[in-house]
Amino acid sequence: MRKSRLTALLAAALAAVSLSASAASKNSFNLCWTIYAGWMPWEYAASHGIVDKWAKKYGIDIKITQLNDYIESINQYTAGQFDGCTMTNMDALTIPAAGGVDSTALIVSDFSNGNDGIVLKGEGKTLADLKGMKVNLVELSVSHYLLARALETAKLAEKDVKTVNTSDADIAAAFNTDEVQAVTTWNPMLAEARAKPGTTEVFDSSKVPGEIMDMMVVNSQTLKDNPALGKALTGAWFETVALMKADNAQSKEALEHMAKASGTDLAGYQSQLATTKLFATPAEALAFATSAGLPDTMQKVAKFSFAHGLLGEGAKSPDAVGMSFANGVALGDAGNLKLRFDPSYVQMAAEGKL
Repeated sequence: MRKSRLTALLAAALAAVSLSASAASKNSFNLCWTIYAGWMPWEYAASHGIVDKWAKKYGIDIKITQLNDYIESINQYTAGQFDGCTMTNMDALTIPAAGGVDSTALIVSDFSNGNDGIVLKGEGKTLADLKGMKVNLVELSVSHYLLARALETAKLAEKDVKTVNTSDADIAAAFNTDEVQAVTTWNPMLAEARAKPGTTEVFDSSKVPGEIMDMMVVNSQTLKDNPALGKALTGAWFETVALMKADNAQSKEALEHMAKASGTDLAGYQSQLATTKLFATPAEALAFATSAGLPDTMQKVAKFSFAHGLLGEGAKSPDAVGMSFANGVALGDAGNLKLRFDPSYVQMAAEGKL
């Protein structure tokens, strides 16, 4: 994991130079995503012509590609192989932004409200039982952040456990072995771990609401040069979410498709959506993206990231990477502004201007 992140940071530095020299108006774009309850709408929108419809409206082409490994998808975006990628708020800060790639959170689509959790083998377990245990997780990801926040509540520290880096693609299988006794992960792998007989979920993200956000992140220069990309993606996203929430035969069909594409059935997918605070309307998403709580959360995330050496070797404080938000709010180094929470496209959607 550390190697993959450092590789990404080096690639990012090169990509940033390349992109700054070549970014300009274009009409073809590539984005990537990985399987997660809150990101399945992208797969549906891409496979059912919704993305194409909105892209055509703005005279562009958009290709959305599924990748199997979450961190690798962000590495590839950071290296300039994609114009945008689905990722969490923390990973947007610690991989592309910390690596020098100016990135924009175009749509904060949801936050995890139980979709990330910690599961131990054994019935009746508590957080206190984590002391001295090995915990398998995607190290230095939001799973690591969640574990740290959970340990805080139990008056434990990270030194009280040993983390074992495990790819999201491998973690469910690892939990089926006798060697692995505890995992921190997200859905659908969390649901699989939780369903294993004789296990206990001892903590989940509903205890830290709004702190683990799921976003579509795009290269800031690409977005600046090509506002049509932002409009098309935002329009396609909210059309798909509206379909999901319609409560009719078509919405059921869409949800069944998303369930199958994510490797579960309708009931399984709906249980994952129940622990995902998916913003149902542009107005809901806009309210969250413009809230005073968003900068406060990102300050917490920056502190965790700095403490774990995720803001780059030269970072001297949690303020090393600058971030901007709605209403002129900013955090960190204004001379190194690399992560932008820009709700302007969501606002266009809320005002019916797309």
